[in-house]
Amino acid sequence: MPLIPEEPQIHESVPGPRATPAAGRTAPSPRPVPGPGPRPAPPRGAPAASARPGKPGPAAPPRVPVAAPPAQRTGSEQPAAGTPGTAAGAQLQLIPAPAGGAVDAADEAVDLLLDTGRAPGEILVLTTGDAHPWAAHELSFGETSYWAQHDAADDVFYADATAGRAAGRPVVVVAVNGGTDEATAQALPAAMARAGALLIVCGDPQTINAVLGAHA
Repeated sequence: MPLIPEEPQIHESVPGPRATPAAGRTAPSPRPVPGPGPRPAPPRGAPAASARPGKPGPAAPPRVPVAAPPAQRTGSEQPAAGTPGTAAGAQLQLIPAPAGGAVDAADEAVDLLLDTGRAPGEILVLTTGDAHPWAAHELSFGETSYWAQHDAADDVFYADATAGRAAGRPVVVVAVNGGTDEATAQALPAAMARAGALLIVCGDPQTINAVLGAHA
């Protein structure tokens, strides 16, 4: 490979004008120029949205996307027919879903709430039928540790809709995934009382309205 000729050195004895630094200024020191080479990889960024802890059990079937919960309800908007009003200041949203898909719809609603900035500890999820898989798993370790997580209020909590110990939170999501009509009729007003800002009900609208209308 050809050699690069070295630059000739300038000696004191070489005649000619010499550059003199201006008075009061210091001649800048030459800065090293980095040589070629691979650049370090940029640090990996944090994930775009916080994901909830995985739930035990087999993988859930694909979820049907649902609309994000509204930030506000205007005075002209009305709840579904037969649905009683929520607690003072709370807003109501109904997400249509069959009984078999109500839990999946509730999980999707929770994901959207977290993506839009809701803190996990602000969300309570209730089921009218079978327990949510997370609740069933945590209860297998005993009620003491299960309710300790509820009292810590630092994560989404899942409970039976009839659990009187479940305290209210800013957002309550109800999955109408079964249970008797009587149990559903009692669970929904109780969930409304627990919701501080927003109540989301996931289930069949006709079933919900029929149950509430029959027990109004």
